[in-house]
Amino acid sequence: MTFEEAILFIHEKVWQGSKPGLSRTSELLSKMGQPQRRLRFVHVAGTNGKGSTSAILASILENAGLKTGLYTSPFISGFSERMRINGRPISEDELASITEFCAPFALEMEDRPTEFELVTAISMEFFVRNNCDIVVLETGMGGRLDSTNVIEHPLCSVITNISLDHMRELGDTVEKIAAEKAGIIKKSCPTVVYELPENILAVISERCAEMSSPLTAADFSAISEISDSRHGQVFSYKKYDNLRLPLLGLHQTKNAAVALETVEVLRSQGFRISDEAIRTGLNATQWPARFEILSENPFFIVDGGHNPQGAETVVDNLRRYFPYMKTVLLFGVLADKDYMGLAGILNSAADEFVTITPQNPRALPSKELAEALKSFGKSVTDCGDIETGIKTAIEHAGEDGVVCSVGSLYTAGPVRAHFGK
Repeated sequence: MTFEEAILFIHEKVWQGSKPGLSRTSELLSKMGQPQRRLRFVHVAGTNGKGSTSAILASILENAGLKTGLYTSPFISGFSERMRINGRPISEDELASITEFCAPFALEMEDRPTEFELVTAISMEFFVRNNCDIVVLETGMGGRLDSTNVIEHPLCSVITNISLDHMRELGDTVEKIAAEKAGIIKKSCPTVVYELPENILAVISERCAEMSSPLTAADFSAISEISDSRHGQVFSYKKYDNLRLPLLGLHQTKNAAVALETVEVLRSQGFRISDEAIRTGLNATQWPARFEILSENPFFIVDGGHNPQGAETVVDNLRRYFPYMKTVLLFGVLADKDYMGLAGILNSAADEFVTITPQNPRALPSKELAEALKSFGKSVTDCGDIETGIKTAIEHAGEDGVVCSVGSLYTAGPVRAHFGK
């Protein structure tokens, strides 16, 4: 099987779409020889920030000398990004070989796996074949019934910020969503959480009590900002002073605090992670399309924010790093999102909108989005394709303005590619 054949196989229509449950993943992994049972995991769930937190943690662990696997979704520029070891994506040859190994097991199943379940199984085999010391495993959607939740005894369960998203699948209140995320908490395995509102924390605390899981919550009052610019941040957290983080936004120092608390849990379990590894790992963290500055004159930013909480973060960051500058939002969304709720939040930071259609079958046509945005009373230009949208947004912003591409991670890859990323 070639790499191209492997990708086609993974995206085959014979696989089911989104279908919660653990039975198919468990069956597939059993046929493969239970690779997940030969790995050690930090399991990360949450609505927002789980990718950034996972990236920060993986960078620290790698710099501590641990062979570190990282499993994330979705990808930005290429499928292989979804599974990496020490920052290196799976090679084309490895993906082809492992997919060829998994294929007959998946095809012989009566209840065939979803695409995400198949990819999860492939990643487990990848990490085992490469003898990873530890794997940072990000859930896809939810937690309790997410295919990654087949792992039995994580070193630590991590839950990041929680808000309303995927409500059709996870529930229509933050408490219901929190309960689904808390499903990754396992018997006697420690849990680290983002600093959460009392109603959400109560749900997680109850699950921890049921599972006899020691609970640690990040303390955001212990974060102190030392410097903050478009080039990165310097902050302190508890006993750690002058930590450098290239990711922008106050929320990223909060995600870093969650990662630091997770490191303390791992240290208590015997992992040798030096203070120097922490400092170097934080400073070396790379996580694209999260308020990432791609160019200047005008400034061009790409952010994958696609839910209300993500939109609020984008607005905060635009005000923090680009105050008083003309702001053009390059906006494309999926039709199944609350895009008007998203736009209502982003509108407060926008001087005008340029609409595009994301490269996804679920995309909302840009013309339809443009018509809806006219209700805000600002200039709206419909461009359709992403390339035209980028050029138009830059032209409208002028040299002294700022463009921010937002609304869907599915636009982030093409936008970054335009700038040679």
